[in-house]
Amino acid sequence: MIDSAAADRPTGRGAARRSELFEELVALFVAEGFARFTLDDLAARLHCSKRTLYGLAGSKEQLVRAAVVHFFREATTRVGAALAAETDPAARLAAYLRAVSAELAPGSARFFDDLAAFEPAAEVYGRNTRAAARQIQRLIEDGVAAGAFRETHVAFAADVISSVMVRIQQRQVAEATGLADAEAYGHLAELLLHGLLR
Repeated sequence: MIDSAAADRPTGRGAARRSELFEELVALFVAEGFARFTLDDLAARLHCSKRTLYGLAGSKEQLVRAAVVHFFREATTRVGAALAAETDPAARLAAYLRAVSAELAPGSARFFDDLAAFEPAAEVYGRNTRAAARQIQRLIEDGVAAGAFRETHVAFAADVISSVMVRIQQRQVAEATGLADAEAYGHLAELLLHGLLR
């Protein structure tokens, strides 16, 4: 039996063009934000028709959410690869936080402001932030168990870290310090490592 949804999907060159167009859209949003763009603006910037954009998603809101999901999914894959390349507990924690910082670095202030202001996108960022906080707690637990980190109240440390990460995500750290999200993660990595190492 043929999946009718699959039958409607473009194949070959059409699928490659849609994929390329979507990557360009994600890059545009990351560099310049998304709130100020209309679909007409996006079509003009991407040199395509509005109909082509509607082929990617049914509305601008759906297009934004899909782009944000894609951004964080790709980032998560690369952060995971950076983590897998390390075995030493301290190096793993440092690699994780530095990789998160590197993945957020291309995002403009406007992109992160727009993320915070648009609930469906903020929810995606928030979900990724919570997952990152859980991963950091596991890395700290592993480091303490291996004797690489000093004995600490792991749940408390994880709660403090999670609180800072949520403040970064909600743009509160940027407002209070002027730091970009990526810079804030870099400073968090330094504080954590200096505080945890024996």
